[in-house]
Amino acid sequence: MGLKDKSSDKRFFISPSIIEIHYSLPAPINRNPRWLQLIKNYLPVQKKIRVGLLNIAENERESYEASGTSILENVHVLLDPLPKNLTWESLFPGWIDEDHTWQTPTCPEIPLPQVEGTAADVDVVVVKIPCDGFSESRGLRDVFRLQVNLAAANLAVESGRRNVDRTVYVVFIGSCGPMHEIFRCDERVRRVGEYWVYRPNLKKLKQKLLMPLGSCQIAPLASILDQEAWRQEKNESLSSPTTLPSLAAQSVAYVTLLHSSEDYVCGAIALAQSIRQSGSKHDMILLHDDSITNRSRIGLSLAGWKLRRIERIRSPFSEKDSYNEWNYSKLRVWQVTDYDKLVFIDADFIIAKNVDYLFFYPQLSAAGNSRVLFNSGLMVLEPSPCLFEELMQQSFKVKSYNGGDQGFLNEYFVWWHRLSKRVNTMKFFREETNIGSKRNLPDNIEGIHYLGIKPWICYRDYDCNWDLTTRRVHASESVNKKWWRVYDKMPEKLQRYCGLTSKMDKTIESWRQTAKLEGFPEKHWRIQVRDPRKKNLVD
Repeated sequence: MGLKDKSSDKRFFISPSIIEIHYSLPAPINRNPRWLQLIKNYLPVQKKIRVGLLNIAENERESYEASGTSILENVHVLLDPLPKNLTWESLFPGWIDEDHTWQTPTCPEIPLPQVEGTAADVDVVVVKIPCDGFSESRGLRDVFRLQVNLAAANLAVESGRRNVDRTVYVVFIGSCGPMHEIFRCDERVRRVGEYWVYRPNLKKLKQKLLMPLGSCQIAPLASILDQEAWRQEKNESLSSPTTLPSLAAQSVAYVTLLHSSEDYVCGAIALAQSIRQSGSKHDMILLHDDSITNRSRIGLSLAGWKLRRIERIRSPFSEKDSYNEWNYSKLRVWQVTDYDKLVFIDADFIIAKNVDYLFFYPQLSAAGNSRVLFNSGLMVLEPSPCLFEELMQQSFKVKSYNGGDQGFLNEYFVWWHRLSKRVNTMKFFREETNIGSKRNLPDNIEGIHYLGIKPWICYRDYDCNWDLTTRRVHASESVNKKWWRVYDKMPEKLQRYCGLTSKMDKTIESWRQTAKLEGFPEKHWRIQVRDPRKKNLVD
């Protein structure tokens, strides 16, 4: 049967396709195609293998079919045509009804072969990858290519259901290779020209297939693993080959990054404290360059971070001295290879509720940002030396839409799993909404991303975003108070790292005067500041 979990309900769509089985009869001359020459040394000795041929045109079949004493049969798996109205944008809508308040959640259907019987029991999958529109300068968002990759993954996973130790090889033929979002470079056995040989981890591959096809709704683990259920399940040993990878068997950690200045040291300390205040006991790793002084490193360590020094990476497409000039340093997180999985979080962030369940999600999982794009402020990822090298190589070819890491990563990971906006709620309010109000956020948010002027750079009872025309969309007193609640629970020795300097105080007062002259309707500048830090400037 097709890959369909009861837990995923209607989230994973399988459409019936035709399966043709060609039994290889004895032939006077063995057919030994190129793919078989490349893979024969990896195949078990004295065992007849089944070969699944995917996306092979009828007039090309003879070129890829193998025969001889080692081949039991060739299975041709045919793909149903894609619906004409199915586009990449329909797979990744800009807005979805997360709470199911308006409509029953549905995803556009990508027809995949319903493999069963001998068709679901192959040792090698040989698949031709469509590369139309492929370019090294941008990501390839092509629905047909996604269909072929998912069909290959589906066939491999179904073939591995019957045996715990089953090994299935997948051979891709095409200049662009498989989608690295589905088939990891760590699983690549070899590459020769347009031939790519993979030995996928079937458990991890199944986990990706259980997510929605695209990002048309929240990945189902969010509903399966609520907080209480997760607490009950996290220590269980999951040994079945068809279950998800066990968290108990993985090494996981939260990770953040500081580079180029100490402006975010206080933010990183507050982030660490918020993670601990949420009840999480997982490791926390902080990557930093030499701009972070020894005094700051002591505070960061006391906050709970395990510190690791890195060399920062310049963003190839950013302007000199721009805010995102060194943002590609974020790629260093893929070098933290002593962990199986990481949840990366920007340092202008706090965790409001325990989000340890995120470690169950595969790479790459993130919250949506705009239409087909995700926000890189919080990401679930899997460290990998080869992936880091590929990212570095591609960073000089693939142009970032914003010059920074988010633009680049969105071109590299075009297929991603959607996390709820609750784990990455951005401090952003449209100018025309809630003018003059407190601009509250829902109580169920799990993580807050503080865009605009950061709370620690202003007074604790005063949101400076109100005073600047370009920052007013980020203004909210109530959201700022959530950050200061974390601060108030921090030990006094950590609060000292969030002090105001005389320069900061002077800048804030100049913003207030500008807002007064502009005549902003909230008259925010009239607030009487009682922040004790103002009377105890750190310099």
